Amino acid sequence: MNTSNNRLPGVRATTIWTWIALMAVVLMMAACGGGTATESNTTTPPSIAVCDPSDTSTSAECGTLLLGLTDADGDFLSYVVDVVSLQLEKADGTIVETLPNTTRIDFTEYVDLTEFVTAALVPPGVYVAGNITLDYSDAEVFVEADGIAKAAIVLDTGGAQVGQSTLKIVLADRDQLIITRGRPSLLAVDFDLDASHTVDILSTPAEATAEPFILAEIDPIDEKEIRVRGPLVEVNEDELSYTVVLRPFYRRDGDFGRVKVFINEETEFEVNETAYIGVDGLRALNDAGPGTATVAQGVLDVSEREFTANIVLAGSSVPGTSRDAVKGNVIARFENELVVRGGTIILSDDGRSIFRDDITVSISPDTKVFKRGSDAQLDISAISVGQRVTIRGEVTANDELGVHFDATAGAVRMHVTRLSGIVNTVIPGQTDITLHAIDRRRASIFDFSGTGSSPDVDADPNNYEVSTGDLLLANQSSGRPVAVIGFPNEFGAAPPDFDGRTVIDFSDVRSVLGVGWGSAGTVAPFISMGDDGLILDNENLDIDQRHFIKQGPVLIDLTALPSSTLIAPTESGRMLFVVKTTDSLQLYADFSDFVNALTLELNGVTTARSMYARGTYNADTNVFTASKIGVNLIEP
Repeated sequence: MNTSNNRLPGVRATTIWTWIALMAVVLMMAACGGGTATESNTTTPPSIAVCDPSDTSTSAECGTLLLGLTDADGDFLSYVVDVVSLQLEKADGTIVETLPNTTRIDFTEYVDLTEFVTAALVPPGVYVAGNITLDYSDAEVFVEADGIAKAAIVLDTGGAQVGQSTLKIVLADRDQLIITRGRPSLLAVDFDLDASHTVDILSTPAEATAEPFILAEIDPIDEKEIRVRGPLVEVNEDELSYTVVLRPFYRRDGDFGRVKVFINEETEFEVNETAYIGVDGLRALNDAGPGTATVAQGVLDVSEREFTANIVLAGSSVPGTSRDAVKGNVIARFENELVVRGGTIILSDDGRSIFRDDITVSISPDTKVFKRGSDAQLDISAISVGQRVTIRGEVTANDELGVHFDATAGAVRMHVTRLSGIVNTVIPGQTDITLHAIDRRRASIFDFSGTGSSPDVDADPNNYEVSTGDLLLANQSSGRPVAVIGFPNEFGAAPPDFDGRTVIDFSDVRSVLGVGWGSAGTVAPFISMGDDGLILDNENLDIDQRHFIKQGPVLIDLTALPSSTLIAPTESGRMLFVVKTTDSLQLYADFSDFVNALTLELNGVTTARSMYARGTYNADTNVFTASKIGVNLIEP
């Protein structure tokens, strides 16, 4: 772990037992870039013109690669590594490097979004595989122990600490990545932590043993928001767009290509701590001038290959640009003092991000407050317990009481916050829930003192009152898991405790199934395998400590269910199925092909060590409907 920054030399580490869920790396190709790529083992087919991104006479022959990273829902608090290289391999053996510079990434930032990290020109051709190289020598990895962070190290299967690790990228059997001049493609690369790691949290630091499980799919459908960072190049008001030099995460230098960002009349802007809407924000950005730092979040139109921003921050409003910044959730408020947990600090002097779990933040009536979905500047009463925030100010101390941050003359941006829990009651305009977690942090760590208009009506996690307005709640009923997206009510103004903007009912709550059969595995993990699904043997005696379905906030013990669980493929949408053996990884886009391959492999000698699935779970029918399934086999 790096502790070299003398402004923040301390790290807190305590105990944990956790179930590690899924992390993903997403790679996208789009028609809005102009960076560079390097090529080795070059063998250009006679029918394809030479592509040299640095040569204006041939660069038009290149295709455009827009590379993005994302992370699925999981239990890591911080997973910071350096991405050294990302290479693609053509069918003829040509290797193309797509990443111009090493870049430092915290994958936990990408649970709810995807970040574009490079826009490169690459030679046309058919690409069949690739490699991603991660450097763990300066990694910062933390997991959660009873709401508190514990440092972790990543080990290989031999017990040695991982330094650099190169992981093979494999495409599904029916997929081909074809890059052509003028027609970009989309490719998702998924490095699955749940399938790739076994975690021992009894040791200090915690130990995560890695056995990489990495896969890829063509033309993924990703509903997450996209994030684009970098200094401004130019504004085109007629086109309602602006262009940036791409610099991912918190990088201050380097050229990762050009990306065009479109806006519309509803795009929110905060430029140098002043709020605007639509074209007024674009004009303010133009006035700020070339070189102004920007960060935008929005959506990608896959068919048109256009990125449109929902929100744009620029100038001093970009975290870590002119002042230090803190990101996390408010777990307690005492008058004008906030305690932020899960805190990531972005230092303005070098742009480096550092994870420090608890940070004490001072605010004042002079602190500016901005809120997603509002162009009005608010006062500090808007900031309540549970709120996810980015705070700009200055790190002032790191002592026995923790890290202290001064935002008395700074600014707070309130982000949408996600609740998960179990429905207690439903009445018109309101749902009361047993609160399990806020933004994946368990409810027990939050101190709701002062949230109510009087102490006797402070928010109660056992009956957390969510205003739902006119939202449809037809599928909500007592005892069901639920997720709600919105904002905590103003501090001192509850009830209600939370203003729900989106309610996700149990049938759509994201679920993960994970089961292991020990180091030796089992020859019979399933009672049956067919086109309708896999029937898991829940009573298999080889099942080890991993045997759960995680449905939103609920952890369901597979071995305690009254019947065996059916793992069925989803009826529509993208699907991906994986069979991993000791020395190979095969991907299938068709469930029947996957079942046939799995049936051949499980021949009474080969054993299954573990499996995972991602999708939705119906507790009434005990059916897990999966869009992604992976099985890890051990060959004799």
